[in-house]
Amino acid sequence: MSEATRLVIFGVVIIASILAPGSVEAHTEGGLAGGFISGFTHPILGWDHVVAMVAVGMWGAFLGPPAIWLLPVVFPLVMSFGAALGIIGIPIPAVETGIAASAVVLGLLILFAAKLPLWAANVIVAVFAVFHGYAHGIELPEATNSFAYAAGFVIATGLLHLIGIVFGLLIAWPFGAYAVRAGGGVISVVGLAFLFGIV
Repeated sequence: MSEATRLVIFGVVIIASILAPGSVEAHTEGGLAGGFISGFTHPILGWDHVVAMVAVGMWGAFLGPPAIWLLPVVFPLVMSFGAALGIIGIPIPAVETGIAASAVVLGLLILFAAKLPLWAANVIVAVFAVFHGYAHGIELPEATNSFAYAAGFVIATGLLHLIGIVFGLLIAWPFGAYAVRAGGGVISVVGLAFLFGIV
């Protein structure tokens, strides 16, 4: 088993552990299946989440190893912390602004081919992950199994990162580098549209 695989498994376990308290008594009509489906669909049905999570994978691919796997591991780990804050009701200001800004900033970093140091890239991704996680946490349905919900949104997040990585790997070809940078521009525009309430 590779080190990256171990880190992903460890991350899922940590996230589940953070979000699981109280879930034993929370098996209402949604149950495990309902909780998983609700958690899985939450990230993929919100375009503000989709573009930011795809952007994380794209930027990681653009930066190359170890960022290509580290950024998509850091994001869900820190996202779980943000979700825990949302679940327990600790207020975070401007959550929707932070989510929209994540798409704008990450898109611009891709568009302008920004090769930041790995620590800086991780900090940027982690800060935005808090906002995305918080949104997941405060929207956790009361009739949902929190463990299954957490597993669902972590898996969906991972798949969105993977889509971004696959697209980002096009940078290996000259035309692909332009396509990836253009994709970053599109992501940034979508983020601006959310930021100003156009969509």
